[in-house]
Amino acid sequence: MVFGQVVVGPPGSGKTTYCNGMSQFLNLIGRKVAIVNLDPANDSLPYDCAVNIEDLVKLSDVMIEHSLGPNGGLIYCMDYLEKNIDWLEEKLKPLLKDHYLLFDFPGQVELFFLHSNAKNVIMKLIKKLSLRLTAVHLVDAHLCSDPGKYISALLLSLSTMLHLELPHINVLSKIDLIESYGKLAFNLDFYTDVQDLSYLQHSLDKDPHSAKYRKLTKELCEVIEHFSLVNFTTLDIQDKESVGNLVKLIDKTNGYIFAGIDASAVEFSKIAMGAPDWDYYRYPFFLFHMCYCSTFA
Repeated sequence: MVFGQVVVGPPGSGKTTYCNGMSQFLNLIGRKVAIVNLDPANDSLPYDCAVNIEDLVKLSDVMIEHSLGPNGGLIYCMDYLEKNIDWLEEKLKPLLKDHYLLFDFPGQVELFFLHSNAKNVIMKLIKKLSLRLTAVHLVDAHLCSDPGKYISALLLSLSTMLHLELPHINVLSKIDLIESYGKLAFNLDFYTDVQDLSYLQHSLDKDPHSAKYRKLTKELCEVIEHFSLVNFTTLDIQDKESVGNLVKLIDKTNGYIFAGIDASAVEFSKIAMGAPDWDYYRYPFFLFHMCYCSTFA
């Protein structure tokens, strides 16, 4: 049985940075990791990927040949990948024996709650290759500083959970930068546990631009609370303890911990017993990437 993660989230949430940091951490504790890049728009990869969708289809070629924009081109690429799923299966088969898989998906959110191509690709791989996958949905933590954006992030997270139908973990990424966006209106636990959202409405009422949507906001908050599915864990990808806590949570959701409890204990004892070489900035690109995402997210 093969385990892995499906990494999704809006643009700028840090998916590629996450895949790089997560792969380093997993290698550190003794797992062989293979990153599968399924984002045809990601042409500056900071990591070595075992499978790259650009070997099958290139977004730039699709946009030129079919006169499509970036979003339309990505939808076409996902549709093309679904129709050529045999190509991906053949690329993955040599990795199934001893690798842990990280799937790096595009950031266009419509792929994960409006269109079915990405979901169909995942479900076909699960069925044909017996994969045990957890969806890791990244949301930039700075959205907590704006009540309206936070509610939008909740809706996106809920929609993605319902659409993908996978074991699912929502993650507030870049949590180490959250203080740089100003003081939060509530304690961090309020945002991670998704507590009584009526308090957010009072904050929104103070904004003249948001006040006129008060009724709509109230209805949306009630939908989120009715499902009672969304909560968040936090992540600082540069902190090994933060990454380790997330890995333990993921291992529980996809069953990795139950497939080899003894092996899992040995893995994490490597972190507990010493200070491993956590060289997150192994490539100069990382520093630029983090600064870029923080500035333009």
